Amino acid sequence: GRMGSKRLAERATDLGASYFTVSDSDFEEVVKDWERRGLARVWTDTFTVLTAGEEPSSKAGPVRWGAPGALRSLVEDLVENASENRAESRAESRAGGLVVEQAAVGSVDRDAAGRLVVDGQVASAVVLAMPDGQALQLLSPAARDEVGPLSRASEPVIALVAWWPERTWDRYGPHGRFEGASVNGDEAIGWIADDGRRRGDDAPVLVAHSTAELAAAHLDEPALAGPPMLDALCRLLSLGPPEGTHVHRWSLARPTGEREERYLLTAGGIGLCGDGWGPSPKVETAWRSGRDLGRALGRQWSERGSSFG
Repeated sequence: GRMGSKRLAERATDLGASYFTVSDSDFEEVVKDWERRGLARVWTDTFTVLTAGEEPSSKAGPVRWGAPGALRSLVEDLVENASENRAESRAESRAGGLVVEQAAVGSVDRDAAGRLVVDGQVASAVVLAMPDGQALQLLSPAARDEVGPLSRASEPVIALVAWWPERTWDRYGPHGRFEGASVNGDEAIGWIADDGRRRGDDAPVLVAHSTAELAAAHLDEPALAGPPMLDALCRLLSLGPPEGTHVHRWSLARPTGEREERYLLTAGGIGLCGDGWGPSPKVETAWRSGRDLGRALGRQWSERGSSFG
């Protein structure tokens, strides 16, 4: 999802979230451990602002973090640590002693006895870490009634990855160093990330995110969004033709609006979490949502004891 990546031009490239920020103390402990082990790195606190008819400017903000192995590597590390439980000092932040398996899930229901059933198998609890629209597709009518309204919409985004033989766009960055840019007033592109800079290898690779309007118009054939996005990218940064490109569709990329609740857990053990649970859709929001739901599940398990599920 948000931390997805794909191997392009012989290297992993982040297609979703461009970075993550840190404010929660528990998350900071995890991030500092990633940094110590070379899995995460400080990227920048300043981006370029590109506005039609104006000179490029810059805007500072919170410190943004990237991952040398792309953001997916951080998810893989969390899964690995859930099984190995290598860091006891982070027991509050990571699950320990679990057997982690991956499988596709097609349905969440209740049987005649009221037991939770996932793809035909009885379960003690189920967590749906996904946008509201995807969760609704998995929940049966009975399970939907149990969960209640799920109405937080998500905007679509199309990501364009393009790579060149060498870097030629640094003059658009503050002090001659380009990291990324917010784009104002363009019909095709709203954001540009320098994938080489955020990953630390300085590869001549850019990732542009479309406007929601362009993405909505090309959801059925996302490849058709590639040419106008590439035209805009080359125009904005005075670039020649790239060596290669890749287009990726995110139908439910960015939750809209706000939601104060950080997770949902029903009395019957159906849980929902993710970047759509909390005030702003960020990587840290998703991590905190999962942590808080995990703790709530633990309390529910303790209260029910052997009768759970």
